[in-house]
Formats: sequence, C-alpha cells, structure tokens
Amino acid sequence: MKLWEIAHSRTGDKGNISNVSLIVYDKKDFDTVSEKVTADVVKEWYKDIVKGEVIRYELPQLGALNFVMHDALGGGVTRSLALDKHGKSLSSYLLDIDIEME
Repeated sequence: MKLWEIAHSRTGDKGNISNVSLIVYDKKDFDTVSEKVTADVVKEWYKDIVKGEVIRYELPQLGALNFVMHDALGGGVTRSLALDKHGKSLSSYLLDIDIEME
C-alpha cells in the first residue's frame, strides 16, 4: 500500500535543510507507519537528493512523524539551481513509499 492511501504530508525548509512531516489520517495506523517508515528508510528513499543526516521525530499524540533532512536542497534556496528550490515536492515523493499493512 502506498503511504498516500493512509497519510498526508507537509514540507518546510530552512537553508539547506528540508523538514518533511508524515501524518496518518487514522491514528490506528500510526504504530505500523512508525515501525515501517524509519529514518534509514527515508534516507534510502531520498538517496539521490539528501546528502546529509536524516533525523526522525515522533509525535504520536498527533499521529505524525517529522523527518529533518540535512544537506537536502542543493545548497539552499539562494544557491540551488533546482526547479523546486524549497523542496515542496519532497512531501509528495515521500507518500509514494510502499509499506505492508498488517
């Protein structure tokens, strides 16, 4: 199942850091998503884009995970030659991850 079927996502940026949140629609899915969508999984998913560390923060009361991805925006908004300098499309890309629901 694709993450977009059970969650939505938002993105923010600061310098060369992208901040991507993953929020489940139904909190009953949070434990499974938490187990399957680790910082290592996200780092591997974005391996061609994110050159630095990926740190995951959990917000179970909101049914959300927050991933802070360092060295992710080609130098940052003022230096990047990318079409998506702010990395807003990174949230949509995260939702394309396949996970198995139990």
